[in-house]
Amino acid sequence: MNFLAAALSFDSVIVATIAAILLTLAAHVTARVLARKLSGLPMVITAIALVIVFLFIFQWDYNDYYDVAKPVFDHLLGYVTVLLAIPLAAMNFKGLPVKRLTIIVVIASAVGALLPMSLAYLFSLSHDTVLAFATRSVTTPIGLSVASLIKAPLAMANLIIIVSGLIGATLARFLFHGIDDDRAKGLALGLAAHAFGTVEAWQISHTAGRYAAFGLAVNGLLTAVWVPIFISAVTV
Repeated sequence: MNFLAAALSFDSVIVATIAAILLTLAAHVTARVLARKLSGLPMVITAIALVIVFLFIFQWDYNDYYDVAKPVFDHLLGYVTVLLAIPLAAMNFKGLPVKRLTIIVVIASAVGALLPMSLAYLFSLSHDTVLAFATRSVTTPIGLSVASLIKAPLAMANLIIIVSGLIGATLARFLFHGIDDDRAKGLALGLAAHAFGTVEAWQISHTAGRYAAFGLAVNGLLTAVWVPIFISAVTV
């Protein structure tokens, strides 16, 4: 009897997981279509809103959806980050201003970590929260790895990364008004809004998407190296 109950429970988890994947995929596809038809509509924000709408329509509790969806998408997130190597490999680096890009990425990495940490410190936030803000400018898999190394709370770091990415991706279209260079748009999105920004950059153009992937990857690698060393040196 216990075996039967366990089997039924296992089957229900599989069904719920498949339903969560389909619901999320439907929200993404719908948001993508809307973003193409309505210029300036941020796809990531639209997809999140659609997930909430779908959950409301189907009367599915968010916590139940989250419990079955999180393990799947957490697992896939690491693969997606690695797959960013594909657009990087497709980039034409001939004639690329490597020195200027290096300076930009180094400055962005330093400012992306030190500025939010300094503001958190000035507002007298807790030591753990200050450390969590060091991960603000990198994508989730890298940010959580950095948070583990510097002993920052993972939940707080995850929240900071997601919120900053959402804000950056949402405001990007408005801030880019009057800027015509897709390389600059993409690089800015990848550096400031990491994965969320990269998604939005691909909606602008392939060039913007590749430069966003470049900014996200190089900034993440650089930040993952120097932040733990800096934090350990400062806290000794």
